[in-house]
Amino acid sequence: MMQMPISESDLAARARQWRTDNAQRLTAPSDADASTLSRLPVEAVYTAADTPVPGTQDGDQFPGAFPYTRGILPGMYREQLWVMGQYSGHGSARQTNARIRSLLAGGQRGFSVALDLPTQMGLDSDDPRAKGEVGRVGVPIDSVADMVELLDGIALDQVRQIRTTANAIGPLAVALFAVAAERLGYRPDQFKVMLQNDILKEYVARGTYIFPPRKGLRFSVDVIEYCARNLPRWEPIEFCGYHIRDSGSDAVQELAIAMANGFTYIEEALGRGLSIDDFGGSLYMFLSAHLDIFEEVAKFRTARGLWARLMRERYNAADEACRLNIFCYTLGSPQTAQEPLNNIVRIAYQALAAILGGVQTLATSAYDEAIQLPSDEAARVSLRTQQILAHETGVVKTADPLAGSYYLEALTAELTGRVTEMLDEIDAMGGSLRALETGWIGKVIDDESYRQQTAVDSGERVVVGVNRYASEQAELRHRLTTDPRLEIEQVQRLSRLREHRDNDHVHAALAELRRAAADGENTVPHLMEAVRREATVGEICSALREVWGVYVA
Repeated sequence: MMQMPISESDLAARARQWRTDNAQRLTAPSDADASTLSRLPVEAVYTAADTPVPGTQDGDQFPGAFPYTRGILPGMYREQLWVMGQYSGHGSARQTNARIRSLLAGGQRGFSVALDLPTQMGLDSDDPRAKGEVGRVGVPIDSVADMVELLDGIALDQVRQIRTTANAIGPLAVALFAVAAERLGYRPDQFKVMLQNDILKEYVARGTYIFPPRKGLRFSVDVIEYCARNLPRWEPIEFCGYHIRDSGSDAVQELAIAMANGFTYIEEALGRGLSIDDFGGSLYMFLSAHLDIFEEVAKFRTARGLWARLMRERYNAADEACRLNIFCYTLGSPQTAQEPLNNIVRIAYQALAAILGGVQTLATSAYDEAIQLPSDEAARVSLRTQQILAHETGVVKTADPLAGSYYLEALTAELTGRVTEMLDEIDAMGGSLRALETGWIGKVIDDESYRQQTAVDSGERVVVGVNRYASEQAELRHRLTTDPRLEIEQVQRLSRLREHRDNDHVHAALAELRRAAADGENTVPHLMEAVRREATVGEICSALREVWGVYVA
């Protein structure tokens, strides 16, 4: 005999009664067991009564269609696997080139250039402030000659995506890549570069800023404008939630602050006469993958769906411009210095969450990153983690495979509501730039960071091998060190450059750059000319400091 379908009201009543009957058995051992890492409430069991029927609003049931909650392509990974691009760079341009070529030979389809801190801060390697930091956490790029050496022998037009961390120097990175590629025989439109270029988050998270926030914003948007008009294949900015999260925020804050910053960049770009459809489709959001798998999958789905709806609502953007690309990096803060091999497991789970969530580009951490720059072995294991996920687990066979899960759909709805509330709060302050300048964003991150660390210190949040099941420290088998002679060689290389270039041409190019910066022109064409004339990163940034000043927190 066929059973009659149960009505929604009857199901809700039965669910309430079931929870009442089993209340004692459903009680969580602790508050941490009854919520996600971001404190979203978690029921012991979910039914259809707990969430709207999935896929009934605005075409949500189809990937590749607005609002893209279920993915940006109809076939998702059946059509195209995500870009596997590991973060690489240390020592010298020559060493970094060798690491990148090794990873590409091992099956990687993109790469990311890690810049050392002096380069990110606009300092040359011979600047006294750079002493001891040259080549330590990335590659030093003092001039276009270094970038040429970094890219030499790499088939740029065969790589799916090239990335770099340049933020305070985002427009300068455009010039360095473009001019170096020209010297290697490529036109800039023959390959694709994705620039981080998100200066706003630097003031509250990473800290690699140079200019005051409003000048930094203007500088970042120079890239959006230049690429929209000249290099439409390039991806000019990533709205970064990753660093917000790694600084201690939760998933709601990660999304809301990244989106609010994104809208600030968009407003500045629209003020320059661009149409949202000129550049909306090239925008990326850079998000983390934490360890709470279902919350993370819901986060990626929320990011796409909410972003698309807000882009249409605020800017009447075409569907293509509403489609959010997501770059994901497995979050560094959960990795531990204690028992570092455990991080291989953590990273694999984080990567799984990212792919179940439908990201377009994934970089996986290396198991030794809590201690040092990745060793060759750790970098290889990191890449193999992605390749095993792609080719051995079956998670790529269907789009959005967890869709329809009562739990996942409830989390997606809850996250969407909470992120919307926080965005409204930021909008009421006058937008993210104002929220940054008043210190509100920094306080939000600091407060949540303190709460999370307290939970670890008290044992409320378990970290295996640290506050539970701890054992004696396991030593790394492979230690990566930076040869101090490399800094000496880099400084000597820079000295030779200054001796052999035409310094009159350099001074003329820098003078023109200062004029353009003062007059409010887009700086990218002038940066390209300065780079062609062999001006250094430090000289170029010093010229801009003279015009715009320096930000002191």
